[in-house]
Amino acid sequence: MKRYGWTIKVKMDRLAEYKALHAAVWPEVLNRLKECNIQNYSIYYRDGNLFSYLEYTGQDFEKDMANMAADPNTQAWWKLTDPCQEPVDSASEGEWWATMEEVFHMD
Repeated sequence: MKRYGWTIKVKMDRLAEYKALHAAVWPEVLNRLKECNIQNYSIYYRDGNLFSYLEYTGQDFEKDMANMAADPNTQAWWKLTDPCQEPVDSASEGEWWATMEEVFHMD
């Protein structure tokens, strides 16, 4: 199992919309996440920023992420959520959710 953490900004004028969407995530999107070996997925908010945490239990993260991105339901979901977000200033070119470095973990 590998842990991942990402961050992104949320547009303040769309924060309520973003929260409402995530209060009722589509079952098809949740099923696709599970099919792509994602578990313990959480998104946190503070001061205009979102922090995402998940655990990946598969063998080929890039392949599973490509499968997720190819899913029509996931694409439709992202069409609703992406306009609520914008990359953090330190994101790499083309990076949407910026990868975070894990500096501590306690089992």
